[in-house]
This record gives sequence, C-alpha cells and structure tokens, in this order.
Amino acid sequence: MSAPHAHPQPQPLSLCDGRLAALAWGDPAGPTWLALHGWLDNAASFSRLAPYLVERLGIRVVALDFAGHGLSAHRAGGYALWDYVHDLLDVADALDLARPTLLAHSMGAGVAGLAAAALPERVERLVLIDGLGALTTEAEEAPAQLRKGLLAMRRSRARSASGARAPSYPDSEAAVAARVAGGATPIDAETARPLMRRNLEALPDGRVRLRTDARLLRPSPVRLCPEQLSAMLRALQCPVLLVEGTTGILGDRPRACRARREVARLTRRVLPGGHHLHLEPAAAEEVARTIADWPALERAHEHPHDRRHEREGGA
Repeated sequence: MSAPHAHPQPQPLSLCDGRLAALAWGDPAGPTWLALHGWLDNAASFSRLAPYLVERLGIRVVALDFAGHGLSAHRAGGYALWDYVHDLLDVADALDLARPTLLAHSMGAGVAGLAAAALPERVERLVLIDGLGALTTEAEEAPAQLRKGLLAMRRSRARSASGARAPSYPDSEAAVAARVAGGATPIDAETARPLMRRNLEALPDGRVRLRTDARLLRPSPVRLCPEQLSAMLRALQCPVLLVEGTTGILGDRPRACRARREVARLTRRVLPGGHHLHLEPAAAEEVARTIADWPALERAHEHPHDRRHEREGGA
C-alpha cells in the first residue's frame, strides 16, 4: 500500500451556514463515514488514518470540527457532551446521511455512543478508537460537581470582562511543545503537529494563538451518573468495534472493563500505541487494517441478538 502522503489533500468543508467546519477524504459518491474527534482536538485527528481507510474500503471520510474546536464557530451556550450530538446530526443532515457509520476517538466516542443509544435509527455502526462511554459522577457527588462547574463559570466570566485572552506562542512549534507538555493524555510532537496546525490562528505581531474556545476547559457542571451511562451502553443496538492502544486510557481499568461488558455487539482489538494511536505515524496503518478487517470478523462471529458478549483480540 502506498503511504498516506501520496494521497490528495483533504477537501475543506463549511457546513450548516458556516457554523461547522470539516475535512473530507475520498470520493463524494462513496459511502460516507462521519469522524468525531476528542476533547480539544479537531478534524485533523483523522489526517493519517482517513487516507488508509479510503484506500482500503472505498469510502468517504468526513471529519468534523465540533463546536468550539478547530475552525468551527464557538457555541453561545455550554459544551455538555450531549450538545455535540446536535453537531453530529446537523452535519449528517447537511450531507443527507440517514444512517452513517461513526468513526470516533475519545470524547467523540462518547458522543457517538450517546447518539447511537438515543437514536439507533440514525447510526449504522460504531468504530471507536480508545474511547467508550463517558466520564461520570456518582449521584452523591452531583452537588460538588455542580459547585465546581458554577464557580469555574463565574471565574471565566470575570476574566472575560477584564479582557483576558487565550495564551499566545512565538510560533507553531512552541504551541506543539506546550501541547506535548500539558496535554491531558501523553502525546508526542509528531503526533500532535496536525492537530496544532489546524488549531492555530496567526496574530498581527507574528505570534500564534489557539482557536479553541477557552470555555472548553471548564469542568462540566453536570455529568451522567454511572447507572445512566450503563443504561446508554446497554441500549446500543448496532455493531461496535473498539480499537484500543496498549498504553491508551482504557485497558484493564475497572471502569473500562465495566463499560465493555455492557455493550452487546462489541468487538475489541488492542494494538500497539497510545491514546492517539490512529494519528501516530507508526500505528495509523495498522489501525486502518484492523478496521477494514472488522466486517468479515463480525459476520464470522455472529451471536444471537439477545446475548451480551465481548470478543477480545490482542496486538
């Protein structure tokens, strides 16, 4: 197979009256998958994986920038996880996609799961990369979580009123270094560069600044409780492929094990790589191969619809 850099550059898209931006790879006439990125990332998250999938599967991949991320507009309200479901549905409607496959990483996997649980008629299948479910808060801890969210909102409003702006950097490499040093999950510079290139705007003084809405850094005032998340995962009717990195955020952690047990039609694959394995130069092609091989595996291991199971495969 040829390397991804031999493929044409992605087509930039402006959708929903310019409110949402996206990148598209592949023939517009082909079956379209929607790709959903993680928290503080953007559509470039799929810039290494998408060309391989286009080549192997003959599909079109449309990766959107969620509101507040990348080139999409900032949202007037908040950024609850379920609010991103509207971004997904708006893009699907704009592209006339009745029931697309969702390719989703990290937070995007949480968004995809909520959409598929609540609106199963709108989702054909889920291809999840190092993400399943969502962060939760125990019911007893809800007041403390709400307090954190409200106080953070008050502080953010005060900073905005005083004219505070997002931090700037001397150049893009300094911004990449800041992402590597301060990211929520480990990431190296080569993996982070596509994300940062899309997320930077040039300033008149020659410096660069993040486009991301700073309000995304606020703690969520309200989260699902574990019982609600379990109900969402049990409600998933479509086939689900979960591709995890050996050093990703899931693994054998108790929360991840519980989440996997809740999903009826789950195929799990664990590959060498980290949380952003689909964007890692050394791992992206193997992720694509695993995804491309999945439909045959799903047909070969058909289980009764009413039986819950998890099929696991190592690296």
